[in-house]
Amino acid sequence: MLLLDDNTPAIIAAAAQADPTQAVVPEGIKAVDSTISTVKDSLTNINSLADVKEIVTGENPIIKDGLSALTKLTVEFVPKLLVAILILWAGMKLAKWLKKLIIKALDKRGAEGSLKSFLGSLVDVLLKAMIVIMAMDVIGIKATSFIALLGAMGLAIGMAMQGTLQNFAGGVIILLMKPFKVDDYIECGSYKGYIKEIRIFHTIMRPFNGRTVIIPNSELATKSLINHTKEPLIRLDVVASVAYGTDLAKAKQVLWDVVRSEKLIQWDPKPPTIAVSELGNNSVDITLWLWVTVEDYWEVWKHIREDIYIAFNEAGVDIPFPQVTVHNAKESAPIHMEPRQDPDIDKLRPHLATEAIGEGE
Repeated sequence: MLLLDDNTPAIIAAAAQADPTQAVVPEGIKAVDSTISTVKDSLTNINSLADVKEIVTGENPIIKDGLSALTKLTVEFVPKLLVAILILWAGMKLAKWLKKLIIKALDKRGAEGSLKSFLGSLVDVLLKAMIVIMAMDVIGIKATSFIALLGAMGLAIGMAMQGTLQNFAGGVIILLMKPFKVDDYIECGSYKGYIKEIRIFHTIMRPFNGRTVIIPNSELATKSLINHTKEPLIRLDVVASVAYGTDLAKAKQVLWDVVRSEKLIQWDPKPPTIAVSELGNNSVDITLWLWVTVEDYWEVWKHIREDIYIAFNEAGVDIPFPQVTVHNAKESAPIHMEPRQDPDIDKLRPHLATEAIGEGE
């Protein structure tokens, strides 16, 4: 039984004439459908709500793993970082102290200023590099590959700069062992002069001719050399020649008078010595061994021979000079010489003629 109100005929007529695809849905029906859709979506996304719950409560695996990793990093890395910082701080202090200690030791040995600054800087750099590597190892950064790379680079550079490194080593040896110092007069091979400057790779020498000679340190460190000014006193050897037939006692007395008149000659602790040193082809050589200070050596060297020459002339002592004696031989008849002959050779000739060469009997 269908109950219709007053509007029922109109509704039926409209429904009969309307297009089913263009039907108008009442607002009440739309609200019901929206509510049903919302409930369905809520039931479908129930997992998302669970994820929110897990995030809030900290039970989500991703968050849980992240928190675990962060906790582990904080517990394990932070103490290592603090230890590395402590190593860096203490190591830098230790490097600075060792640098000062090395410089003081070099001061006691009287090392050159350039050597002290160079070795101090070298030790400082090496120690700081070792400290940084130790700190990296504590944190967990492996420096093995880095050290191997540095070693390979050092080997290649060392082979390429072999001569330069030898000069560097020679400079360090010279500055440490001090076979000579600045203002010393040395002789090494063909080099002879005063040392003006000692550098890490080479030494600067100034000979008497005013030139500047630059010598590699490896040559001075490995070859024999003569240091004429190492000791405070140095001996000056002077040769005074007299002619054969000269009164030697008189000549030596003249030389002693010259020596006594020279105030720069030292008598203590080593007095002068005068003695005949050689009987030459044309002269009798008398040598004077005179001890003078390093500072006075060249002053005495310049005028001692002049004083001897003047004293010999005043005393009438003959100074020799090369002489050649020519003898005029008388003409004589030439000497007749008989040719040498073996007396038994004639007896052997018949036998030698009949015997073939190379054949035995």
